[in-house]
Amino acid sequence: MTFRLFLLCFLSFIWTGLPAAQGEVKGESSRPNIILVMSDDQGWGDVGYNGHPVLQTPFLDEAAAAGLRLDSFYAAAPSCSPTRASVLTGRHPNRMGVFSWGHPIRPQEITLAEVLKREGYLTGHFGKWHLGSVRADSPVNPGKNGFDRWFSAPNFFDLNPVMSDEGREVKIKGESSEVTVDVALEWMHEVAVGEAPIFAVIWFGSPHYPHRASKEDAALYSDQPKKYREFFGEITGIDRAFGKLRAGLDEIGIRDNTLLWFTSDNGALKAVGDSGGYRGSKHHVYEGGLRVPAFIEWPAGISTPRHTAVRCTTSDIFPTILDLAGVKKDGLPVLDGISLSSLIAGEIDERKEPIGFWNASVPGHFTNPAGVFGKVLPTIENWSDKKVERVTKRVEKLPKKPLPTDVFKGHAAWISGDWKLHRFSMGGGQHVTWQLYDLKNDPREEVGLAGEYPIILSSMQAEMETWLASVVRSLNGDDY
Repeated sequence: MTFRLFLLCFLSFIWTGLPAAQGEVKGESSRPNIILVMSDDQGWGDVGYNGHPVLQTPFLDEAAAAGLRLDSFYAAAPSCSPTRASVLTGRHPNRMGVFSWGHPIRPQEITLAEVLKREGYLTGHFGKWHLGSVRADSPVNPGKNGFDRWFSAPNFFDLNPVMSDEGREVKIKGESSEVTVDVALEWMHEVAVGEAPIFAVIWFGSPHYPHRASKEDAALYSDQPKKYREFFGEITGIDRAFGKLRAGLDEIGIRDNTLLWFTSDNGALKAVGDSGGYRGSKHHVYEGGLRVPAFIEWPAGISTPRHTAVRCTTSDIFPTILDLAGVKKDGLPVLDGISLSSLIAGEIDERKEPIGFWNASVPGHFTNPAGVFGKVLPTIENWSDKKVERVTKRVEKLPKKPLPTDVFKGHAAWISGDWKLHRFSMGGGQHVTWQLYDLKNDPREEVGLAGEYPIILSSMQAEMETWLASVVRSLNGDDY
């Protein structure tokens, strides 16, 4: 028995007393179904309900207006793979070595799918994975991370995508977001006949470059330049697929007690995206690279529509879902997210806990999205010669020499209340500079205040560097 499997079994004993048999959990109908939907490179302003002057997103707008709209929601990182790791673990991605796009998740991590599966949920992953190989023999494919059913792509995907159906290459015709929802709904139709709750992750591959919209979606923007026609068309494809998902939940008869959480994996694209006027874009730790559209629709749990300016992040999803599913968090490793259950219930209107961000300036790992085996992931005969597989195979290895806990390279940020502190440490990481902003009065981060508020600066510096050291200790393996 591996240490990770032992830990999961031990945690299950803590949470449930003894592992529940399938028949024993099916009667717990009060537990909500959970569906997490994420787009790829959709900025805060790339949606109709946030005031975009051109985009047509009627289904997203309707859902945002019907539930809890999260107006100050942050991706845990300014690029895709790290943010996805934060969703599944509730932890900052640097804790597990998912520094940038294409870095795989460590097998040692405990994922939301694994926990919910142990609690009797039926689990499925559909769409973009980008946390390692999607081969059947990969140690970090969706199935090895707790998903019973998975129909996944190694990276972004567009029209007529090539997907991995639990390790088997499948070519499927259609607009990428719609075909992803079709497969997810087919699975939900099959499993909803029982009483076990459903946990589904639906991660679209759009509107990521190269921006290839369906003809009908692009035609809605015929008066726009081509690059915008394709980009806007892909977002409209997401919107139509999301509307199809909501209608499908109605048809299955589970929509009322299904929590549907929509967000994006990072801030706006510089060339075509809309950051909502915030500074920066994808790959930046400024607001424009981190703020994303987000809302929660849950008819049984959110009866009065509202919106909130409370700052939240993708790392909050893990502890929030555990709370709502009635799962104790005893024995889990260090979490960076907090439960938003009190916010969902309308009991709080501020966040007391800070939020940390850290782009360590580690390059990404390119994974060609054009295929599953032939082009992206090689055959059994030569798979060890390909970078994505080499990286995936050794992902469980910890640093041979523990990394220092007092040198933090790259660009990090720390939000406490309405204050945001930036820490820059480029090159060897020895020289550090700081920027301090008041997000309440300066949401665009234009007026630096580090020299005017030395007490606030000093206090936040100490908090931030304590957190950074904690992240490095996790990276070194202290949590396993």
